Amino acid sequence: MTNRFIDIAAPGLGSLKPYLPGKPLTELERELGISGSIKLASNENPLGPSPRVRAALEAQIIDVARYPDGGGYELRQALAQRHALDPACVTLGNGSNDVLDMVARVFLGVGRESLFSQHAFAVYPLSSMAVGATLRVAPATEFGHDLAAMRDLISERTAVIWIANPNNPTGTRLTAEALHGFISETPAEVIVVVDEAYFEYVDAEDHPDASRWLDEFPNLIVTRTFSKAYGLAALRIGYGLSHPDIADLLNRVRHPFNVNSFAQAASLAALDDVDYLQRSVECNAQGMQQVTAGVRRLGLGFISSSGNFLCIDLGRDAAPIDQALLRQGVVTRPVANYGLPNHLRVSIGVHDENERFLGALERAL
Repeated sequence: MTNRFIDIAAPGLGSLKPYLPGKPLTELERELGISGSIKLASNENPLGPSPRVRAALEAQIIDVARYPDGGGYELRQALAQRHALDPACVTLGNGSNDVLDMVARVFLGVGRESLFSQHAFAVYPLSSMAVGATLRVAPATEFGHDLAAMRDLISERTAVIWIANPNNPTGTRLTAEALHGFISETPAEVIVVVDEAYFEYVDAEDHPDASRWLDEFPNLIVTRTFSKAYGLAALRIGYGLSHPDIADLLNRVRHPFNVNSFAQAASLAALDDVDYLQRSVECNAQGMQQVTAGVRRLGLGFISSSGNFLCIDLGRDAAPIDQALLRQGVVTRPVANYGLPNHLRVSIGVHDENERFLGALERAL
């Protein structure tokens, strides 16, 4: 159906489609008349919040009628200390998606180009198109970033380059040597965003912490989130790290009070909860072994993942399999919108959830 107001909307919205999140369990159960379903669609932490986070949230209830600290002073100080940076380098976001959107609003627009990889996170094109920027998409290699192909697409109109490491939805990653080399060869006037939403799950000596390169590359922005390994997805809290001059510009477009008091308090508690973070990473590593072994037993392929999810190659259209899983009360994520119509992305859950998924997948097949 044609939108009657599209002609007077901002340029770029004509071909823009809303981001589609995973189906909520309540909606699925209402539609199908079932109960006891599980959601493995949105790469959430299956452990739930830690006791420290619960206590921090309870302590905030008394001040729920008050606005949060608009500058997030305590959290920015803690994050700056964690990354050995000045607090002026930190930008808080309503999830790291919020920071990505700020980047687009500050550095992109009509006549400017936004460069990213095939199979990259959907927010990059969404935020870019919303401000009227032109999209440049580099073909992937083995489902991951082809840095040489991306380098070839850089032009005088390139304003922002987006790189997810590890990448969602494929789970592929770049080594420190490869990523550092790419950034060093990128023109200084081009902003490079390294999205490290799944950083905590990677256990590899050659994996970079791009925040350590900020002094070397003033055009670099690194984003992180508390939604994944820290288990705070519902609170929507993430942050960006950058040169203070870039952070200053991002904060000029940041919405007032974009991070609520509960999110700030929970993040402060989560940062110090080393035991919980370790349990989350260990749970994911064990679950990844469980799911990959089960997928192999079913004779299916998959993309080796460094995140908390697995992208499975069904060898056929994934949509019917997804529907069959839904009827069994198992919510996963088809990724045809990422150019992967035969793949299904499943989040790693706790042991029983993983077993239920594997059993449901076998029946669906």
